[in-house]
Amino acid sequence: MVSLLARLTVPRQSATGARWPDRAPAVAAAASAAVTALGLAGLTLAVVVVQTLDPSGGLPFGGSLRLAGQLWLLAQGGELTLASGRLSLAPLLVTLLLACGLASAGRVVVRACDLTGARAAAVAVGVLAAVHVLLTAGVALAADTAGARVGLLPAVLGAAVLAVAAAGWGVVRESGALDPVAGRLPDAVRPLLRGVLAGWLAAVALGLAVVAVALASDTAGYAAVSRSLGGAGAGALGLLALGVLLLPNAAAGALGVAAGPGLSVGSGTLVSVHGVTLGTVPALPLLAALPDTQAVPLLAFASQVVPALAGVVAGTTLGRHLGGSSAGSVVAGLWGVLAGVLLGAACGLFAWVAGGSLGDGALAEVGAPPVATALSVAVQAGLAAGLAAAVARWRSPA
Repeated sequence: MVSLLARLTVPRQSATGARWPDRAPAVAAAASAAVTALGLAGLTLAVVVVQTLDPSGGLPFGGSLRLAGQLWLLAQGGELTLASGRLSLAPLLVTLLLACGLASAGRVVVRACDLTGARAAAVAVGVLAAVHVLLTAGVALAADTAGARVGLLPAVLGAAVLAVAAAGWGVVRESGALDPVAGRLPDAVRPLLRGVLAGWLAAVALGLAVVAVALASDTAGYAAVSRSLGGAGAGALGLLALGVLLLPNAAAGALGVAAGPGLSVGSGTLVSVHGVTLGTVPALPLLAALPDTQAVPLLAFASQVVPALAGVVAGTTLGRHLGGSSAGSVVAGLWGVLAGVLLGAACGLFAWVAGGSLGDGALAEVGAPPVATALSVAVQAGLAAGLAAAVARWRSPA
């Protein structure tokens, strides 16, 4: 996508190699529009491919395009009001790809127009975000139907937050607008942030591993749910694609179980190491990873090491990159505790964006509790990260 955006947005340069900083708003607008066009085209193509396998003919092209637009809106925090209630569960894999596209667009604009300075960076981010929000509002109006009402305000607000964060990161990283500020920060800040990122990625990877093991242990349940929904090859492929899009959400739920607070699927289903309560859940094959009985599964107990392991990764990364002769093991350990606390906050934020609603009443709340997950991970990861950072710093050369 990065190379395609570059070809679409980089203006032709003169023979002397001059750049076009005065055309940055136009380039930013084109780059932002390209992200939306490419994203919607990819989602529409995926929906159309699934529909062509439906023996009954499936949705027409207009219906497939509308469904792709609704997925696009949900990925940015939008809401749909269906006959069954409010749907506000974001497919986080689409959200991640969209964020990467916006960040790449920001970097392309900086390279194409040779932008320097905070003011030029702010203008580029503003145009990128404004165009993305306007296009999202247009998609929301086009995707609104009598059977699926689109909440315009949540879609616009979510698009604005995502665009500013992702495009801002791309522009700032490429232009170096924050380098003067970063130079005034303590030397340990960059290793701290690197450690937190490494720990969070480790936590997500371990959460995905827990989900994979849970699904592998109940393949019969997955197949039974898929067969019950019908649709032959189209149904199986569509459900598989939906499950892939929701894998990050499932990883966040697994982190909730691993941290202790647990995972809820509505008011009737709760899975934690303290007990299992089973109720009616949506017919989604990915939910075959939930336990079949009231007994707490062994996997739930085994997953309790995930916060500590993530803390070890964060602390070790911090300790190895912590510089300065004054940064001894004790200082590294204290920074490691802070890294664990920030890791807990990151996991809580992840649980918050991964949760949502699958309807009214009993399915109004789905996901891990964000605050409880953040506090639990912070305590466990903080202790592990502090010890790991002290050991890593002690073993590292001065």
